[in-house]
Order: sequence, then C-alpha cells, then structure tokens
Amino acid sequence: MTTILYDMINAMHVRRFWVSGIVLAAAIALLPFSFHAERHLETATRVEGSQAETVRQELADRFRSPFVDRVVLVIQGLPPADTDAGGKALDVIAAGLKDQPGVSGVVSYLDLRDPIFLGRGGGTFVLVGLTSSDGPVESLVPKLHQLASSLENQLRGRYPAVKLELTGEIPLNFDIRKASAADVQRGERLVIPATLALLLLAFGSLMAAFIPLAVGQLAIATTLAITGLLAQRWHLSILVQNLATMLGLGLGIDYALLMVSRFREAISAGHSGPEASVIAARQAGHTLLISASTVAIGFLALLTVPISEIRSIGIAGFLVAGMSVLLTNTLVPAVLALLGTRINLGRLPFTPKLDADRAARTGDRWRRWGKVIVAHPWIALLVAGTPLLLLAWQARHLDTSLPRGDWLPKTAESVHALNTLEQMDRDGVVESLRVIVELPTDSIAQTDAGWNVLDRLTKRLASDPRCDRVISITTLAEGNQSSLNGLSRETRRTFLSSDGRAALLELIPKGSVSLRDQVTWVRELRKTGAPALTGVPGATLLVGGIPALNADYETIIKDRFPSVTALVVGGTLLALLCGFRSIFAALKAIALNLLSVAASFGALVFVFQDGHGSRFLGVPGGTGSVFPLVPIVAFAIVFGLSMDYEVFLVARVLEARRSGLSEMDAIPEGMARTAGLITSAAAIMIVVFAAFTIGDFLVVKMIGFTLAIAVFIDATLVRIVIGPALLRIAGDWNWWPGGLATARREPVTTSRE
Repeated sequence: MTTILYDMINAMHVRRFWVSGIVLAAAIALLPFSFHAERHLETATRVEGSQAETVRQELADRFRSPFVDRVVLVIQGLPPADTDAGGKALDVIAAGLKDQPGVSGVVSYLDLRDPIFLGRGGGTFVLVGLTSSDGPVESLVPKLHQLASSLENQLRGRYPAVKLELTGEIPLNFDIRKASAADVQRGERLVIPATLALLLLAFGSLMAAFIPLAVGQLAIATTLAITGLLAQRWHLSILVQNLATMLGLGLGIDYALLMVSRFREAISAGHSGPEASVIAARQAGHTLLISASTVAIGFLALLTVPISEIRSIGIAGFLVAGMSVLLTNTLVPAVLALLGTRINLGRLPFTPKLDADRAARTGDRWRRWGKVIVAHPWIALLVAGTPLLLLAWQARHLDTSLPRGDWLPKTAESVHALNTLEQMDRDGVVESLRVIVELPTDSIAQTDAGWNVLDRLTKRLASDPRCDRVISITTLAEGNQSSLNGLSRETRRTFLSSDGRAALLELIPKGSVSLRDQVTWVRELRKTGAPALTGVPGATLLVGGIPALNADYETIIKDRFPSVTALVVGGTLLALLCGFRSIFAALKAIALNLLSVAASFGALVFVFQDGHGSRFLGVPGGTGSVFPLVPIVAFAIVFGLSMDYEVFLVARVLEARRSGLSEMDAIPEGMARTAGLITSAAAIMIVVFAAFTIGDFLVVKMIGFTLAIAVFIDATLVRIVIGPALLRIAGDWNWWPGGLATARREPVTTSRE
C-alpha cells in the first residue's frame, strides 16, 4: 500500500497543476448546491421497517386517511367551543383552514362533539391534516403561520385576547430545523476566529494558518453539496449540516495541519518548494490515508442502522473524511509546491523567521518528557490510567432513552403552543398512540361481532390508568352501530379502513405520563398482542404514533449497537494491520481507543445524565438519560478521531526506528516530533466540538461534549503518557511481524511543468 501511495504521489506531483485544477474545479462546481442543501434535509425521523412506519403506511394506503400528517392548532382567547359564540368563532377558523392549499382535513369540536376538544380554562384546538405533492409537509408550516395570523386579525376585533398557535410533530420539526441552522451559524461564528488564532499560534504566519482553514471550509461545502443532491432522492436528516460543519472543521483542519507541518519541516531543512511538497505528501500522505480509513470505517458502520438520522450522519461523516483527505493529498501539496518559502507570508512579528528555535525548544521539552515516560513506564500507566478507568467505570450507568425535562427550543412557537396544550391538560393529543386492529374475518363496520370486539377493546384500553381517552369509530358513534352512517366521510376514512376489517384507535395519554412511560405502554401493547386483547384468534394489532416511533428507535439502536461496534473495531483493526504491519501496534491502538470511548461516555453520564455541572452547558439539572442516538454515533466518530493521534505518534516512532534508533530513543524522538502537532490539532478539535455545546439542540450539544472530552482525553493522558508507556513496555514486539521493514523510497521527482 505504501509503494502504491508513493507512486501515486509522484504521479500527482508531476501533473500537480492538472490535479489541483481538476479537484478545485469539481469543488467550485459543487459549491452552489451547498447553499440550498438545507431545504432538502428532513427533521422527521424515519425508522425503516418499523411498526410505526407500517402504521403510517397503512393509514395512507389502506385507510386513505386525511390525517396521516397533521398539526394541532391551539386556540385561546375565545368563548368555550361548546357555546354558540365559541362555535361561531371556531367555524370561521375551520372554514379558513379548509380553504388553505395543502390542508387535507380539519376536525374540531364542531365535527365530533368530543370532550377531548374542550381544554381546561376554555381553550380548544383543531386537528389539521396536511398533504404536499411538491415537497415535505414541513414546507406548509410557514403558510399555516401566515393563515393563523390572518385569522387572529380577523377575530381580534371581537375577541382581543385571541391567540392561534401551531404545534405537533411537523411544526416542532420545523422549529428544530431553524434551531439547527442557528446552531450551525453560531458555531461557525465562534469556531472560525478561535481556530484561526490557534493556527496562528501553531504556525506563526497567516499563509500557513489560512490553508488548513480553507481546506476545512471546502470540505464542509462539498459535503453539504453532495448530501443536498443525495437528499433529493433519499431521506437525509437535518443533523447532516451540524455534523458536516463540526467534522469538516475538525478533520479538514486536522489533516491539512499535518501536511503543512511536514512541508514547513522540509522547507526548513533547505528543500525547494516542489521537493518539500513531495516529501510532505510522502510522509504525511500515508499517515493520513490510515487515519481517514479508520474514520471512514466508523461512519460506514452507521449505514447498517435503518434509521434516517443515523444513516445521514454516516453518509455525511464518510463524505467529510473522504473530502478532507482528498483535498489534503491533492490540492494542498500542489498549492504548497507553488508557495515554497512563501508559506511563511504574513509572519507574526514576534515569531522567528522559520520557527527553528521555537521548534527546537518545543521538541527538546517533549523529548525530555518522553525519556521520563520510557524510564518509568509502569508508574506512568498507573498515574494516567487510574483516573481514566474511574471515569470509564461511570459509563456502566449509561441510560439510552429519551431524556426528561424540556429539551426543545424554548423560544419556538410550537414549543410555546405545546406548553399551552399542557396547561389545558390536552398535550396528549400530540403524543397519541395510533393503534390499528384488524380482525381475520368479521367486518368491523358491517357485523355485530366485529363491532362488539372493537367496542370491548376500546373500553379495555380506556381503562388503562395511563389513558386519558380512546377515540375510535365506536366512541364517535356513541357505541351504536346504527349511528355509523351519520358520521362524516372524512371521519369514517380516518378511523375505518376501506375494506371495513381494520380500525384505528387513538389512545390519548394523560399529561402526567412521561415519554418513557409512553414507550413502556407501547411495548406492553405489542407484547400482549391482539388475540389476548380482543379474544379473537388471528387478530392483529399494530401500534404507531410518536411514542411507538420512539420505542422502535430505541429498540433498533440497542439491537444494532453490538454489530456496529464489531464492524468499527474489526474494520479499524484491519486498516491498522495493513498500515503498520504490526499486530501489537494495531491491538494497542484498539485498546486505547476503547478506553478513550469509555471514559468519554463516563463523562457524558456524569455531566448530562447525572447533572454535575450541566448548568454551565445550559442544561439545568440532569437529563436522567441520553438520547439513544448519541452513544452509537459518538462511538463511531470517537473511535476514528481518537485513532488520528495514535497514527501520528506511532508513524513517527516507526520512522525513527527504521532510521536506526533504539526503542528507548525512538519513542522520545517520536513524541518530540508529534506532541506539538497533536497538541495544536487537539486544541482545534476541542474548540470546534465545544462550540456546538452552547447551542439549543440538545442532541448536538451531547455529541459535541462527548467528542470534545474524548479528544481532550486522547491527546493528553492517552497519547502522551499511556501510549508511549505501552510502546516502551512492548519493546520490539511493537513492530512484529513486519513493521520495521523499510518501505521503498523513490527519489524526489521534479516537475515537468
């Protein structure tokens, strides 16, 4: 693999203008698509093959329900809906909604006369079905906001306190999209100046600092452009823009930082720009290829999870890693070859001309530290390993379920409307369980037996202490089968399948029932099954709705976590074996990565789940659990990112060993040549990830925190203490069986251009 890479680097260098021109042209061609990527990304979660998705599809195809997608219009400031004045005002609102394009159905107290529509304090709500043929239903939310405002103005002359607000899954997703975009913008505003300052401290010149930053930005833009194009055909999550920005700045800058550092070393040694670029590409290119491979493996493993959010993160992460290493190994060497000594343009006045003195002093300090570690490896392991093991021990308490507390964007209208529904004691309508029951032979609508089964099931489910009310075709007909024909066609389509053999029951949970209890309720219903609930052998029961989607989400992640872990660890091990040609070096890297991951999960539990210091991150009190998404995604990302610094260090120690140094001397030499780089790269990564902990999107906040802690642990205790200590203890076993074999070296090829 190394020989092939050298040949490729020489070939690219000889044609560097062609290579850089093609890559740059392709990147520029993609840029316009990045500006519109967000509009194609979804906030709705899709769990492929889940029972919740099956219920949704059944309602759309078999029931032809106008309320497959729906929003809740919360109404305050009007007379009660069961009065004449309130009914007239409600009729004005319903008429306005029915005339709105994209509205497929409207149901209020006027239609069903059900007490569920009469909220505490006189408030009410309207269920609004939506359908969109030219894009996601979320695109209808702004138009509904405008309509609600117009209806408010129409009614305000008579009812000055009238207030109409939208909530439900779709408006909440719409506001989460806005919060996500705001978090990205806020993160970039904080990260870019801070990153530039760190790069200036690392390099001492504007030109050298600008190149990694430009690579990071270009990696983000191209990734967003490609995902935007893919999202026109496949379901991709809005989390793409958060993760692409976070990882693009981290990985893109990280990789380019290594390349520029190697180039400046070669320039300082007296090589010309073209020669230095080939030397840098040879030395750094192989390291970057191994590093990017380990990162990519983690993201590819996420594609095996049939959840749109997780697959989206896998695609975005894979593209970011690929674009970062592609740009760094093609465009950056070509630019560096052209710059030559001009890499130091814009030098800070207090920095020595070529940083030779500073580099020597820094290297000497790390060399002395390395000698201390190799002289006392067991003590180093004990001192650094103990706190990490204690932190990792906390991870055993990790609870992956929906967090408690109010973790939605607090300023969003949909959240305010949801809180209003809660005050009305009607927030359960947003989180209802949508149960479809089907009988094997009897028609529910046309036979007494079928009708009686549904009536008994409705009453049985309504007796559950977690249930506020059950709405079904039997409750709407007041238990009288002969009243069925008196219901509107829209109502019958909503609650009864076209063949009459399946019926929908809406289970409205009480406001006191938590999200976790709702998930438990879903699992109990599924486990009990239709035959036991109905007393009819062969009957089937499907449970959908938001609680069911949450249950399916948690179940699939827990089921797939072991296989994702095995794929990530196995794939990374294979990549390291190919890269280092050493069994011990690969196994050691895996073990240290697992330690870093466990310690970062322990920190996640300590801070977010248990609430120790979480208020400093804008989370008052502990969340009690972490989103199921966070551990599996963080594991895949952390495992790849943590490998970066291991690869950097081991590659340098291996170079020193191949040059003839003993293990005792090679380890301090490798540390002297990489510790400064690792410190700079880690500082940038930590700043990037930490910037995303101050946003409003709690799941991104948790991921950003976990990644920042993992990088900090990895770049400090693991790579500058534990890693070198283990290298010293293993001795020559580090490079068995073929790690010390010298790779083929070609003479530096000068350009024909």
